[in-house]
Amino acid sequence: MPIRSTAPMYTLTSLGKRGDKMEAWKLLANCAGDLCQIVTCAVLLIRPLREWIMGTRALREGQRCLLRSEIVRIYYRHGKDKHLQEYAYRNLEHCYRAYKALGGNSFVDHIYEEMQDWEII
Repeated sequence: MPIRSTAPMYTLTSLGKRGDKMEAWKLLANCAGDLCQIVTCAVLLIRPLREWIMGTRALREGQRCLLRSEIVRIYYRHGKDKHLQEYAYRNLEHCYRAYKALGGNSFVDHIYEEMQDWEII
């Protein structure tokens, strides 16, 4: 046996006839709150499902690995001289920004911070 609510059920058309504007605003506020909850749940579920279905998680990890490898390569290639050419520095900046946007860890942060003190020629 279904449970029946004792609270009156309002619709916008019945409220217009009764002239109860405050109840109409309460109904709209409740609907807006429910809609926000639904949208929040959908947003939280869509990204993991999309990554699982399309396999983009492996692609992200692969891109992050390649970027980390490039940053480390630049570090060891120019580490002895402690200077970078302009194009290598620009490449380092682009790789670092992309790496951090993909959720890279602090290992590369230490290398990047050290290379910031190097001379750019």
